[in-house]
Amino acid sequence: MTFTYPAVFTPHKDDNGYHAYFPDLECCEADGPDLEDALENAREAAYNWLWLEYEEGGDFPAQTHSEDMELEEGSFVRNIMVRIKLLPDCD
Repeated sequence: MTFTYPAVFTPHKDDNGYHAYFPDLECCEADGPDLEDALENAREAAYNWLWLEYEEGGDFPAQTHSEDMELEEGSFVRNIMVRIKLLPDCD
């Protein structure tokens, strides 16, 4: 299964890093010392969030369109794609 969720990236004020959060995935956030690491950490955070939701039998939230988001100055949106492979149990 493949999921795509928007993440909002905001540059750190005191270094070259970025903070990311997913408006649709409650409490799902990530940081990185640069944009590349922040993107990878955001992808991993979203994967973990979605996997836990799947294991608990929850529903996946709808994706917000980036045009509908109000952003702080300097912030921007990137869509993060997460692929979760669901394999049958091997019991």
